[in-house]
Amino acid sequence: MRYILILTIFLNLYASQDQTNERKLKEKHIKKQIEDEKRYKQEQKFYQYHNYDFKGAEVDDKSLETIPEQPEYNDDFDMDHVYD
Repeated sequence: MRYILILTIFLNLYASQDQTNERKLKEKHIKKQIEDEKRYKQEQKFYQYHNYDFKGAEVDDKSLETIPEQPEYNDDFDMDHVYD
């Protein structure tokens, strides 16, 4: 009878220790997720499109008229003679 009682106590202690370990792991995981969300929030502020001025990158249609038209170049690249 004693052995059963001692075994039961040890199993309960072991089970409670597993629960505390699981709880610690969950808390650690939650803290990591919170830090990731904070970093993501900060990066999203950086990547917002309305924070940047794209007018300098727009192409002016009038400047395209000054570019000379190139003749169509249709010479296929032949790999047969590259390593000769």
